[in-house]
Amino acid sequence: MSFNGKHITVAGLGVSGVSAARALAGLGARVTVVDGGEGQALRERAASLEAAGIAVRLGDADTLPEGTGLVVTSPGWKPESPLFAAAAEAGVAVVGDVEIAWQLREEKHPGKAAPWLAVTGTNGKTTTVQMLASILEAAGLRTAAVGNIGTPIIDVVLGEQQYDVLAVELSSYQLHWAPSLRPHSAAVLNLAPDHLDWHGSMAAYAADKGRIYEGNQVACVYNVEDPATERLVMAADVEEGCRAIGFTLGAPGPSMLGVVEGLLVDRAFVPDRHTSAQELAEVSDIKPAAPHNIANALAAAALARAFGVEAAAVREGLRAFRPDAHRIAHVADVDGVAYVDDSKATNTHAAQASLAAYESIVWIAGGLAKGATFDELVAASAKRLRGAVLIGADRALIREALARHAPDVPVVDLERTDTGAMAAAVREAARIAGPGDTVLMAPACASMDMFTNYNKRGEAFAEAVRALAAGRGTDE
Repeated sequence: MSFNGKHITVAGLGVSGVSAARALAGLGARVTVVDGGEGQALRERAASLEAAGIAVRLGDADTLPEGTGLVVTSPGWKPESPLFAAAAEAGVAVVGDVEIAWQLREEKHPGKAAPWLAVTGTNGKTTTVQMLASILEAAGLRTAAVGNIGTPIIDVVLGEQQYDVLAVELSSYQLHWAPSLRPHSAAVLNLAPDHLDWHGSMAAYAADKGRIYEGNQVACVYNVEDPATERLVMAADVEEGCRAIGFTLGAPGPSMLGVVEGLLVDRAFVPDRHTSAQELAEVSDIKPAAPHNIANALAAAALARAFGVEAAAVREGLRAFRPDAHRIAHVADVDGVAYVDDSKATNTHAAQASLAAYESIVWIAGGLAKGATFDELVAASAKRLRGAVLIGADRALIREALARHAPDVPVVDLERTDTGAMAAAVREAARIAGPGDTVLMAPACASMDMFTNYNKRGEAFAEAVRALAAGRGTDE
């Protein structure tokens, strides 16, 4: 696709929208950015773009600018947005920033564009991509973790740095708007109901996730314990010779990676996968060695091995990796009780994985449910719960699930949603917990009812734990 002289409308003045607008204008496009908001931060971004010759329209995101030949959307915009309806009526295509980045790969580095190793899933995407980048770096490859993480992918593709391979995190939103994406290899880590308000149904959500397998060249990596991911592989149109590679927390069969006697082993990328296996790492090399994190490591290892990385680099990369904050992060031990921050567990699937990592838990949960239900989560985790402290707008949904499936578990229902609510939640959890227990903040909900984002929620939890340890557990 040629962008020079083309009139392009960019939907959204967020990070990806600003990146796309600047990149496309730099390629000679006539760019108009539209956003329904009108706040001070948006006005400042608009002024910056206008100074670069890019038109910006605030307060009206529904009307298609006259003469538009292409719409480039930010990931979160829903498919039924009026702007896109107007584009469809005018016969104008709508794509996302990932699609633009994919099409621009060869333009910046003709014949030398870095292949993409892509990862999606309901949970674990960021950790897996960071693990993968760590492994690739350990192999001596020039790489970066990009996409739905860190630097906008267009900026990476058009930057001066030449990469050997990119580790790319992709959300279901991004995949929805990236029709020509064809990765070297890709993984779907898991599938569970999430963002159904955006996609409209679980089937549509799964179909968008499955787009990541289209055109794969070497490996489609799936989760043996989640058959829905394998079904997506079977439905994909891939390059001839591309293989289905499973990962499992159990002993692997041929064409799988798995765990045997505390070792991560490969029975997929070995000379004789039917009779032999290659040791990749020890479970103890993974920090933290929670079951879902081991699964993440196996998926990352599978993608790296698909790219030809040696086993020694897999071990070295996993040993070097440290997860970001607020991902099952140990904050402190206070009076024999461990306090763990998993604020990133913003849905039930992530929370269930986190709860499965500990034996005796006082659970801090709640927030915005995003249409989720909690019966399956509570039923699966009930035997591990010593108590629960509930916060946030939709805490009643969790309280009712606890009453149905864990009626003997003591529950503290905090009605507060002020800035001191997390400190109160930690104090209440401390009263319930005893030596050997874990106070786990794995909310199973989004954070925006009480906090700016999950990072701020995690920071509030960590500060409350530090205050408790210092003996000053009072409201701020």
